[in-house]
Amino acid sequence: MELYKKIINREEKISLLGLGYVGMPIAVAFAKKIDVIGFDVNKEKINLYRSGIDPTKEVGNEIIKSTTVDFTADETRLREAKFHIVAVPTPVKEDRTPDLTPVESASRTLGRNLTKGSIVVFESTVYPGVTEEVCVPILEKESGLQCGVDFKVGYSPERINPGDKEHRLETIIKVVAGMDQETLDVVAKVYELVVDVGVHKAESIKVAEAAKVIENAQRDINIAFMNELSIIFNKMNIDTKAVLEAAGTKWNFLNFSPGLVGGHCIGVDPYYLTYKAEQMGYHSQIILSGRKINDDMGKYVAESIVKKMIKANKQINGAKVAIFGVTFKENCPDVRNTKVVDVIKELEEYGVDVKVVDPAADKEDLWREYRINLCEIEDIKEMDAVIFAVPHEEIKAISLEKIKDMFKPVEKVYLEALNEVAATSELEQDINRNDCILIDIKGMYNRKEAEDKGFLYWRL
Repeated sequence: MELYKKIINREEKISLLGLGYVGMPIAVAFAKKIDVIGFDVNKEKINLYRSGIDPTKEVGNEIIKSTTVDFTADETRLREAKFHIVAVPTPVKEDRTPDLTPVESASRTLGRNLTKGSIVVFESTVYPGVTEEVCVPILEKESGLQCGVDFKVGYSPERINPGDKEHRLETIIKVVAGMDQETLDVVAKVYELVVDVGVHKAESIKVAEAAKVIENAQRDINIAFMNELSIIFNKMNIDTKAVLEAAGTKWNFLNFSPGLVGGHCIGVDPYYLTYKAEQMGYHSQIILSGRKINDDMGKYVAESIVKKMIKANKQINGAKVAIFGVTFKENCPDVRNTKVVDVIKELEEYGVDVKVVDPAADKEDLWREYRINLCEIEDIKEMDAVIFAVPHEEIKAISLEKIKDMFKPVEKVYLEALNEVAATSELEQDINRNDCILIDIKGMYNRKEAEDKGFLYWRL
């Protein structure tokens, strides 16, 4: 426990490698108690933090301005720390196999600057075995040090929920693991400095890795079940949300809802587990079935929108459609692996002109990742359909009356219809139909109220 004592006495520092949605809040939390070096290879991001700007919006600009985290893009500064936390993303490749490039790169960077007596803790979500079988050899090769003799390793899976102001680092039990009892005790004591609700000591690093990867796999499977129910009930002309509200009155009914499953966790982590299972000779059935349903939901939503437009006698090719919300979840600027993009691409395949509005999304990331430019709400006029995909607080504040103004004025619809039909009865029928198509993917609005206001309404 000598290292722990030196850390709390500020005789030794800790470092955070990777200052994104997970690493930065951890660094800020620790900096309230001990000395912290915050390292990231992205110099632009480091400059933003140094300027008091929080691009992740996880803690806010004011906290970034006041934090004592020593932000740096100079990897040699890592030599000043003895306790290192690696919190880099672990995405999947196009073939949906694990992409360990970020964690391997971080291991090489840290290995070049690792000193004797250090402890390295990985937080990145991986399949069981990555820490000891992939990362440790890299650390040893780059540092020339021996694991278990010159340095130790641990694992503590991140559980931060981006955009969630209630479930934070301090309020979520932290799973910790170490390569031996001494390492486990030190890792637990260090994390107890910032985790108010305490830690859970896993019996091994592989157990902790497995625990993390199944957390999101479980959620993925449950959401896939809800999505499948939504597809079935839509065919039956039954409102899925109403069904779930009724079923939810039973005490042991699980509270999940249908939706687009994206992001860097739920939509990715299950593939890490199934990949490792394949290596062991087992082909996943339930996990991959759930993944297929969720991966296909963007296409299903787009096709459902087109059907509604056809029902409303809309010309599909050249139609104008607005989508509100493009991030992978509400109240978060993160656009990584967002499935809203699947809806956009599918609609564009039909020749639809899609306008995207999102007050929370990171504009630069959105353009860099998907070549999508954002519009302002004032630009949304004379639409053929309006889609609400992500319930950001700013988006939820938009009233049905405001949405109605986004469609073609009745007078214009009348003139267009006048050119197409001759009989007065046909004209009146054409004008009086539900012409305003409202697609409410997450069920933000009251269906009856929307339909009473003349919307042709659809939701999952």
